Amino acid sequence: MPRLKDKYFEQVVPEMMKKFKYKSVMAVPRLKKVVINMGLGSSIKDSKIMDEAVKELAIISGQKPIITRAKKSISNFGVRKGMPVGCKVTLRNDRMYDFLDKFINVAIARIRDFRGVPSDSFDGRGNYTIGIKEQLIFPEIDFDQATNTLGMNVTIITNARNDEEGRALLEYMGMPFKK
Repeated sequence: MPRLKDKYFEQVVPEMMKKFKYKSVMAVPRLKKVVINMGLGSSIKDSKIMDEAVKELAIISGQKPIITRAKKSISNFGVRKGMPVGCKVTLRNDRMYDFLDKFINVAIARIRDFRGVPSDSFDGRGNYTIGIKEQLIFPEIDFDQATNTLGMNVTIITNARNDEEGRALLEYMGMPFKK
């Protein structure tokens, strides 16, 4: 069992039940999935950027990403319908817990001038999104091999009813929010 999943059942569930006075263990919010998304507008001019992004996202997540395509043409950006504009991967179950454990305990600490993740990035339903400026914070990415710095969004989807429950869940899981 992944370390973070074990922590959820051993520590987080009892703490959440005490704080929010849930009657059942099944009422405690839990993680549903993690979506990692890379938008690559610059890949229109250079297709090698897309190949590199797919390769690096696969290394980071441990799962092959899918290439997202433009839904409609936008002439100002030089985008035609069906062109590849990004890639994403959806993690569930053990891969999700492994990724989050690595993200919270290793990758976030490697961000330059890190003072905590912003606590205002919740969507109103307990889901949290954080933007990352460069993929080099992950230890799997070799600094010498990376030719481009690629940003990404990490969205953590929970079944919490509101932002307060979602924030408490992520706090107990170890997410370092700004004070």
